[in-house]
Amino acid sequence: MNDWAPIAKEYDPLKAGSIDGTDEEPHDRAIWRAMLARYVPNKGVTGDPHLTLFVARLNLQTTEEKLKEVFSRYGDIRKIRLVRDLVTGFSKGYAFIEYKEERALLKAHRDANRLVIDQHEIFVDFELERTLKGWIPRRLGGGFGGKKESGQLRFGGRDRPFRKPINLPNVKNDFYGEGSAEKRNFSREGTRDWRTRDRDHERSREKRWPERERSWVWGDSERERDSKDERSRGRDRKDRDRKDRERDRSRERDTKKQRDEDKHR
Repeated sequence: MNDWAPIAKEYDPLKAGSIDGTDEEPHDRAIWRAMLARYVPNKGVTGDPHLTLFVARLNLQTTEEKLKEVFSRYGDIRKIRLVRDLVTGFSKGYAFIEYKEERALLKAHRDANRLVIDQHEIFVDFELERTLKGWIPRRLGGGFGGKKESGQLRFGGRDRPFRKPINLPNVKNDFYGEGSAEKRNFSREGTRDWRTRDRDHERSREKRWPERERSWVWGDSERERDSKDERSRGRDRKDRDRKDRERDRSRERDTKKQRDEDKHR
């Protein structure tokens, strides 16, 4: 556990679905789908994957010319591929930018993340499809990041790195080993070596069971309290409705009595 790192060296859907990379069972169906997927990177994509950036969260109106204008400040660009819908031709909001030199790639990766282009704050990362072993895209239940509203967050990437597990000694966070080719040490077998991270994922069920038990007890007590509050509010509403009905009936009786008295006068 001492060689733990916040960035995944190899993609594992089960670990990516865990906030600290230690889950032993999938917690949503998308993780099951990713675990069963057999994804093969698109062979039609050309270029050096180790010199390519992934740029996401783009404004749908942003063009290749705008991307070239912004990203060329970091170095010479070999190619820009803005992904578009095959039917409509509209942008899907992400692109891939290939540089000629690794120095330009590193500079853009460091400085362009969270840059605002056309009123949109963009996200920049290295290309992972062809460089991270075991990669599964988001559409198959994998990927990194995600929104809280979806309930399918994925950890281990730049957007949402793993959180340090409990009782783990302090380690130096050197995301992606930026700074030199020696530190980044790209593996030409198809994986990017984000510093050696052969972490121990085995956490015994006996240690985790008390934590789960406590969470279940807490959850039960919360549900019971909510149920009691709901029943109490229900009784209050019934009491108010009953009093309103009695008041209406009393008014009707008084009105009828008054009419009868008027008739006999």
